[in-house]
Amino acid sequence: MKSRVYLDWNATAPLRVEAREAMIAAMDVVGNPSSVHAEGRAAKGLVERARAQVAAAFGAEGADIVFTSGATEAAALACAGRGLLGAPVEHDAVRAWVSEELGVSESGAVQVDDPGRSVLQLANSETGVIQDLPEGLELVDATQAFGKLPVAFNWMGARMALISAHKLGGPKGIGALVMKRGTDVAARILGGGQEMGRRSGTENVIGIAGFGAAAEAAARDLDAGVWESVSGIRNILEKAIEVAAKTTIFVGKDAARLPNTSCLIAPGWKGETQVMAMDLAGYAISAGSACSSGKVRASHVLIAMGYDPDLAGAAVRISIGPATTEDEVLRFAETWARGFNRHRDRGA
Repeated sequence: MKSRVYLDWNATAPLRVEAREAMIAAMDVVGNPSSVHAEGRAAKGLVERARAQVAAAFGAEGADIVFTSGATEAAALACAGRGLLGAPVEHDAVRAWVSEELGVSESGAVQVDDPGRSVLQLANSETGVIQDLPEGLELVDATQAFGKLPVAFNWMGARMALISAHKLGGPKGIGALVMKRGTDVAARILGGGQEMGRRSGTENVIGIAGFGAAAEAAARDLDAGVWESVSGIRNILEKAIEVAAKTTIFVGKDAARLPNTSCLIAPGWKGETQVMAMDLAGYAISAGSACSSGKVRASHVLIAMGYDPDLAGAAVRISIGPATTEDEVLRFAETWARGFNRHRDRGA
C-alpha cells in the first residue's frame, strides 16, 4: 500500500526539522520570559532571538514584531474598531473586521482607492493569485506569501502585516503582527503588558522558538530557488489534469500566482465530493480555506471573482511544497482523472 500524499500545504505546511529541534530545545528552558533572574533571561533570550530571525526573514528589520496566537489574532489586533476597507476575496480572519467595499476583477485583482484605510492580501490562499500592493496600505495579509515569495516588509510600503508560522513549516498556534515602528494599536488582551504592551500574557516560548527557526529555514529555501522547482512541478500537475479533463477550469492561470497553488474547477463535480474521493484514495486536498471549522460551502473567493455558485462549488485547491515530487503529482492527476471520468459517466 502506498503512503498518503499531502497536497494541502496552504492549509498548513509540514513541520520543519529546524523548527522541531528548536522547540525541543526550548522545552528545557524553565524560566518565564518576564522574570529577571537567569532562568527568566534565558527564556527571554529565546523569544528575542526568534523575533530577530522572523524580522530578518520577513525583511522587517527595525519594525516591531508582536507575537500572537496566529494570523487570526493578529488581524483582530490590527483591524478591530478601525473601520478599514477590504475585499470579499480576503481570508475570513480579515473579512470579520472590515467593510467589504473593494472591487474584485475576474482575474482576482483587487481595486484599492484609499490605501491608508485598506487591507489587502498579498496572495490568496485558495487561488494563489498575487496582488500588486499600492503604496501606503494600512495592512497587508502576507500569511500565504511569507516563505513562498521573496517579500520584504520594509519594501511593501504598508504600516502593518500579518504572518503565521504554520504556513512556512513552523508550529501551529503562533503568528505575528508586524508594525512599522511608532504604529499604534489598541491592545485587545490586557494584563502584564508583554509584547511591548500590545498583547499581554506569558509568551509561548516554545512556539516562538519554532517560528523563528522555521522562518530562518524558509528564507534559506527561497535563496536557494526551491520554490522555482515547486512551480515547475505545479505546472506538470496542471498539464496532466488538462490533458485528462479538457473541461477543467484553472482559476487565475493567467495571473501571477503562488508557485505551489492550483485551484481547479471540474464543472458538475462538487468540490466536497472530490475532496472525499481523493482522501479515500490517499491524497489530502481541500475545497478552499481550511479556516472555516470544517464547513463546506461554495468559495466566497470564486463568487467574488464572478463565478456562479455551481462552478464555485465545484472547485478544489491543490497546494504542494518542496517535499512534493513529480511522481506524486502525476499519480494524483491519474487518480483524479479516474474519479472525474466515473463522475462524468454516471451523469451521462
